[in-house]
Amino acid sequence: MTDFNRYTLMMEALAELKPEIESLSPQTQPVPAPPPISEVLTEFGPMPPEALFLGVASDGLPVLLNLHDPVPGPILIVGDAGVGKTNLLQIIACAAGKMHQPEDLQFGALTSHPEEWSGLERIPNNVGVFPFYHQSSEDFLLSLASWAHGNKTSKQAVLLFLDDLEAINNLNFDARQNLRWLLLRGPARRVWPIITLNPGRMEHVLSWLDAFHTRIFGKMGDAQHIQQLDARHAELNSLNTGTQFALREGDHWLRFWVPSMD
Repeated sequence: MTDFNRYTLMMEALAELKPEIESLSPQTQPVPAPPPISEVLTEFGPMPPEALFLGVASDGLPVLLNLHDPVPGPILIVGDAGVGKTNLLQIIACAAGKMHQPEDLQFGALTSHPEEWSGLERIPNNVGVFPFYHQSSEDFLLSLASWAHGNKTSKQAVLLFLDDLEAINNLNFDARQNLRWLLLRGPARRVWPIITLNPGRMEHVLSWLDAFHTRIFGKMGDAQHIQQLDARHAELNSLNTGTQFALREGDHWLRFWVPSMD
């Protein structure tokens, strides 16, 4: 049995036994380390060229985003501090580099902590990591919006990773307007914003939340925040920190886990 299959079975067993385990011990139970991204992608084999890998569902199937279908719109990744939001962005970036040629898919990241992205510059699909406190972040949004305005036929797609939605308040007015346009029109022009948010600072960006119809949730404990984000039935507090997320799929919630970095 491969480590991939073994991990999937362990996660299923842990989910089934979790209520009994927690009733016996109030302490956090250790979760097995997930297999590395290279092993997971090898296990799946070739995937559609328009597929963006997000993670692995509890049934062992890949969770994918169709880069040629704009309907899901921009993606918001929400979760408490330390639950792995940045790690999920980086796993998506790493998978993009392994599955797609740069002429088909590129990505850039805006962050307040560029040191956290050290090492990902080796991925040829990476066009840059831009600190929010530097002019380059505003220049990147302008160039991306300009490219998207003119992109009506190109098959190439670009992922815009923005780590911490609240940090956009540090950008100038024009940069924020460019971002608003990308949230509205980007996916139809092959620009996909994937943005993280700490719900504890949600009140600073409330006017932006309606732009996100697709939301991925990490572990969250505050009932008020969960209700505000319309995730009451997702049982977010039971997610495993750092490796497990939940995504609404129609009337149901799809749980998935993410591999580790190579």
